[in-house]
Amino acid sequence: MILPGNTIGILGGGQLGRMLAQAAGRLGYHVHVYEPVGPCPAGEVARREINAPYEDVARLAAFAKECDVVTYEFENVPAAPLCEIEGLVALHPHWRVLETCQNRLREKNWLRANAFPHARFAEVAAGGDVAAGIREVGLPCVVKTADFGYDGKGQLKVGEESDVLAAAKAFAGRACVIEQWVDFACEVSAVVARTASAAVRVFPVTENIHTDHILDYSIVPARVPPAAAAAAEKLSRLIAERIGLVGVLGVEMFVMKSGEVLVNELAPRTHNSGHWTLDACATSQFEQQVRAVCGLPLGDVSLTSPVVMVNILGDAWARGEPKWGDLLAQGRAKLHLYGKKEPRPGRKMGHFTVTARDAELAFELAQKYKARLPG
Repeated sequence: MILPGNTIGILGGGQLGRMLAQAAGRLGYHVHVYEPVGPCPAGEVARREINAPYEDVARLAAFAKECDVVTYEFENVPAAPLCEIEGLVALHPHWRVLETCQNRLREKNWLRANAFPHARFAEVAAGGDVAAGIREVGLPCVVKTADFGYDGKGQLKVGEESDVLAAAKAFAGRACVIEQWVDFACEVSAVVARTASAAVRVFPVTENIHTDHILDYSIVPARVPPAAAAAAEKLSRLIAERIGLVGVLGVEMFVMKSGEVLVNELAPRTHNSGHWTLDACATSQFEQQVRAVCGLPLGDVSLTSPVVMVNILGDAWARGEPKWGDLLAQGRAKLHLYGKKEPRPGRKMGHFTVTARDAELAFELAQKYKARLPG
């Protein structure tokens, strides 16, 4: 057990690292952040920020030696340098978990090998025949790059035969996953935490609404049948156990119109759809990550109020500074900004939450407050 007063190292310096550092500080830990480009949002609230490439093994090793445990806020940290430092410090989750989740081919093959339900897919090696892969899966489908994709980046829906040539050209020479298009009823996710002693807690299942491939609203409790919520929770728990998680993991899923639940993607860190836990859960996902990687008892994951989380993108600055005063005048709204200096369209600058007596009212209020926010 790594007790308060020790040092937690965080690889990655974005908003997830910032909120993780804040949670660690409240528990009495010191935080060091390693981020290639600074200054960064997490470094602003940490004791120390180191700016160097992840591939700089000497700098990474020096960072590791200053920490009692190292964790992540970002899954696209290269695995090879992590392999080099794993003997220097406790590293949670293990670098093999990141290696699996940061590549869509490895992740899909892991899901298939472990018999977790997922959409049908085909894999195309770099330089392979993308059109043949599309024909194997059938139309409609989605072509995705194997590496480094998030928030809809690196993917293209192919709906008609006339789209196949354009997709083959766009992904020529790149390793790809081609997935069956899933006609789902809704998207859900769950954040699961697991310790080295195999204690597991799953946060309440969240319903997610995306706009232009970016998470827009997260609604809790999810408005899905109880059986679907139970299936999503069970899948998240089993995945954490099977993959050997120590830390937290976001599991993204589809709820089909039949009620079946399919696993879409895994993120071995805190998750955007779990930000509501800061204001409507007994333990936040960030505190839970600290507890999990340090070997502390996991916290209570009970929902304290129905809640909706709304992402605030750089688009809210299109006409000037957003109307923070109007939002903060609402008694059940809580604002969280990430300390980013440059608002850009599509960039996540912060979020707010709204609690209410039920999820429907919280969603209604959240939509109203979002519409009034832009300057």
